[in-house]
Amino acid sequence: MTREIVRHEGEAERPFALVMNAAARKDAPWNERQNDILNDSHFELARGTISTWPGYAPTPLVALPGLASQAGVATIHYKDEGGRFGLGSFKALGGAYAVARLLCREVSAQTGKDVGIEQILAGHHRDKVAAITVCCATDGNHGRSVAWGAQTFGCRCVIFIHATVSEAREQAIESYGAEVRRCEGNYDDSVRQAQETATREGWFVVSDTSYPGYMEIPKDVMQGYELMAAEAFDALGEKPTHIFLQTGVGGMAAAVTAQAKRRWGAERPLIVLADPDLSACWVDSFRSGAPTPVEGDLDTLMAGLACGEVSALAWEILKDHGDAAMALPDDAAVEMMRRLAEPAEGDTPIVAGESAVAGLAGLFAAMADDEARATLSLGPQSKVLVFGTEGDTDPALYTELVGADAATVRERAA
Repeated sequence: MTREIVRHEGEAERPFALVMNAAARKDAPWNERQNDILNDSHFELARGTISTWPGYAPTPLVALPGLASQAGVATIHYKDEGGRFGLGSFKALGGAYAVARLLCREVSAQTGKDVGIEQILAGHHRDKVAAITVCCATDGNHGRSVAWGAQTFGCRCVIFIHATVSEAREQAIESYGAEVRRCEGNYDDSVRQAQETATREGWFVVSDTSYPGYMEIPKDVMQGYELMAAEAFDALGEKPTHIFLQTGVGGMAAAVTAQAKRRWGAERPLIVLADPDLSACWVDSFRSGAPTPVEGDLDTLMAGLACGEVSALAWEILKDHGDAAMALPDDAAVEMMRRLAEPAEGDTPIVAGESAVAGLAGLFAAMADDEARATLSLGPQSKVLVFGTEGDTDPALYTELVGADAATVRERAA
């Protein structure tokens, strides 16, 4: 039976829903199907490729002892992805890598020779690359990554955004040379429109979600994300007890979980997923024991997490190795953004976008509730890892929510 805790506004310090995944076990094997999705050999290929790109450097892993003391845990480490390749989010690791892999496959097929990304970066096969169009749907960050990858490697790019994506995010995508098309409906509607258009026009979809008939390219996206997890685990030096992960469609969470499971096996950390309460498809899916969509406009400040349907590939991994899912209101994210911008004494100020902090908000909500804290085995001994998956990707909104612009916050850290 699935265990569930729900705390409504007015009856808890921080409203939330927590659903335990009845099917997950730490000693569940890493099975053949999961290894077909993400595995060590493909991860080493991704790491070897991405680490050669201009501007590559591991992003910081920041210890936050003051915040840990406030939460009531032993340690909190925050993997700050705000500076990744100058794109403002971890998505640079996935979308651009998948574009690179796709171009190598297509040009190799056209020439009958094995073509590597170094040849494409050097301008070889420029005409063939320029004739290829990639596209995707996005809430903002993934589209920016695909557009940057297309610009870097020389192919054409069209990005589909849904009705509530901000103009600032639209303009950021356009700045990388992509054509942006705005669709009616929510994120999942834009995913369908991107696929339909690509099928009609002969384009290539580079999506961070997967669905029946579209499974291979998202594996490359997720394999790129694993590099972020490996950097964090290597820098930690010791295994965390808990990892809190904002989820969305689940590609990033599945990639981090896969790296943790393959590295530590049955000794892996407890994995807790977190999403906005209006698009908590992982809460509903763990509750029902099967992928369960959330309907409606999915309107949330946490724009990068406004996804109503779980990725089929992510489900294949997280159904066995994701221990719990949480749903949180938007104001919980705003509180965490402000805590990081004006941190506890001794902590480094961090610029965290609204989609970067759901995992951290989940930790604080659970620690403030006796039953949730016990259910997740959280306490003074807990060593928590979170991933700050974006910086101020919408600068105006960040300033409005935090009360200071990103430059001011970074000056505090200098």
